[in-house]
Amino acid sequence: MTTVPRAREPHLKLADVLAELDMSRAAFYRMRARGQAPRCIKLPNGHLRFRRTEVDRWLDDREEDLTC
Repeated sequence: MTTVPRAREPHLKLADVLAELDMSRAAFYRMRARGQAPRCIKLPNGHLRFRRTEVDRWLDDREEDLTC
């Protein structure tokens, strides 16, 4: 019996997340130091990767219902 491999979730590079958020690297690292950035995976080489679903969840959590 063969098993069907599960599709892996795409991982975004820091540059992708910064472009999507329209944010500078310095601002992102300040936010990360305060514990306010989306969760990420730190690779052994020091690079960061972000799960697409984690970035989307993080953005959804910051959505405001502005009724003026």
